[in-house]
Amino acid sequence: MYLNRAILAGNLTRDPELRALPSGQKVASFSLATNRFWKDKAGNRQQGTDYHNVVVFGPQAETVSKYLAKGSQALIEGRMQTRSWEAPGGEKKYRTEVIADRVQFGERPTSSASSSGGGVDANSTDGKGYPDDDLNPEDIPF
Repeated sequence: MYLNRAILAGNLTRDPELRALPSGQKVASFSLATNRFWKDKAGNRQQGTDYHNVVVFGPQAETVSKYLAKGSQALIEGRMQTRSWEAPGGEKKYRTEVIADRVQFGERPTSSASSSGGGVDANSTDGKGYPDDDLNPEDIPF
C-alpha cells in the first residue's frame, strides 16, 4: 500500500498568486509557515519554522486568492509532489510542493490583531475580508 498525504496547519507567508494555465484553469500558489517545538538535551524549549510551497487548482484557487492573505491561518490537505526543470545555464532545479485537495480557512483575525499590524483586516477594501456576520441561516438555499 502507498500513501502520499500531507496535512499542514500554519500561516501564509505571502499573498496567494493567482494565474491561469493555457487551458484556462485557475492556479493559486502561496507559501505556508508551520512552527514546531521541542526540548533540547538541556531541557530548554526550542522552536523551528518550516516553509511549504502550496499549489491550489480550479475554483478553490479563486476562493483562496479572494479570501486569504499574508498572515492568514489555513489548514491544507493534499499530496506532495516534486517537479524538476532545467534552469538557464543547464542547472537542474527541483521544487517540492503540496498540491492541495482541500483548504480550510483558519480563525478569523480579531480587530485588535488587525489594528496592531498583524492579520487581515476583515473590514478592508482590498477584497480579502470575510463575509458579513449578519447572515440568516434560513436564507441559505440548501
